[in-house]
Amino acid sequence: INGIRINTVMAKRFLIIFGFFILVTIFFAISNVTNNTANLGTSRLGMDIQTAFNFSQSDNFQQVTGLREFTFPDDHGPHPDYGVEWWYFTGNLSTEEKRHFGYQLTLFRVGLGQEDVKRESNWSTSQLYMGHLALSDVQNTKFYAFERISREALDLAGAVVSDEGNFRIWIDDWIIDGAGLDQPTVRILAREGSLKIDLTLQSTKPVILNGQSGLSRKNQEIGGASYYYSCTRMATEGFISLGQQKMQVSGQSWMDREWSTSALSEKQIGWDWFGLQFSDGRDLMLYQLLTEDGKVDSTSSGTIIAQDGTYHSLGFDDFVIINLDHWVSKTSGTQYPSTWQIEIPDQGIDIVIKPYLEDQEFNGIIRYWEGAVSVEGSSNSLFVTGSGYVEMTRSTSKNKLK
Repeated sequence: INGIRINTVMAKRFLIIFGFFILVTIFFAISNVTNNTANLGTSRLGMDIQTAFNFSQSDNFQQVTGLREFTFPDDHGPHPDYGVEWWYFTGNLSTEEKRHFGYQLTLFRVGLGQEDVKRESNWSTSQLYMGHLALSDVQNTKFYAFERISREALDLAGAVVSDEGNFRIWIDDWIIDGAGLDQPTVRILAREGSLKIDLTLQSTKPVILNGQSGLSRKNQEIGGASYYYSCTRMATEGFISLGQQKMQVSGQSWMDREWSTSALSEKQIGWDWFGLQFSDGRDLMLYQLLTEDGKVDSTSSGTIIAQDGTYHSLGFDDFVIINLDHWVSKTSGTQYPSTWQIEIPDQGIDIVIKPYLEDQEFNGIIRYWEGAVSVEGSSNSLFVTGSGYVEMTRSTSKNKLK
């Protein structure tokens, strides 16, 4: 009986690992990439988000079903009891000459299983890491995008919190180094090809807990939620290098941390997410979840953050997002909104968001649009400008929300 149980567990885990690596192998074969990093400028493989999120996961991962107490710096580190999590950084930066850049560095942890299967190989792992690095060069209308895949074994990738309270997440030389509790300082280092970023981020507002005290509902199914916190305004300084050009930059960044196990529900085809920083000191996070019948799911929500760091949640009925224009990707054929109006009457917010570049589609293993945007309109009924990032996922085969 024990032998049958072990073989069943190993077979299940093998199928999970094999399925994921088949996707990775196909991607790199088609992209003609021989190592673990892909330059995504011409890739055409990327899966839509629903396809990617519907791969099988171990039943032994925990589900997000109730409130928890967040503890820092521990929660800046990994949560291997859950199937997937990410460390997400984006920002809008400029040189003294006003040359504008947007950047993204996101490192993902994907759990392969919680079963206790013993192996002697040093390459054995129960965790995969995936990284996305992107730069939007507004002046030259150029979008750079790179992807990495690695395993936790042999220190190739990982996430740790030290006894001194420092946290570190890495895939080779793509590194997130941080220290601090609810207002962390973070250094980001990443190099790929002609691109290098070296940035220091200092949170100027405390961590905010999105949703209900950090429990962010995605659907009404059991486990259909994530734990989700953010640092919405991080003063940023450092350098961006492109080829022989090394440019000193400064601006604002945004940090998101999220972990869960469950995927989207069968009726959800993607989302639109907004992380915006206003010139009056307020910040805004909103997401709307999209359903296959072209509607917006009622679990869509957000958070409004005041200049002093106080915040409160926004429900489905508190805001309206209107798509004003669209853009069609020449690479994937996917149609995305490209200009938005957001209205939040109770907050005196009526703003228009426009991308600095239309083509900021990330065509990796998972395909999505992630880009730097500008903001103009009213906040507290007074004129504001601003900037931020928008993330959009769409299913090409079910793209009914226009």
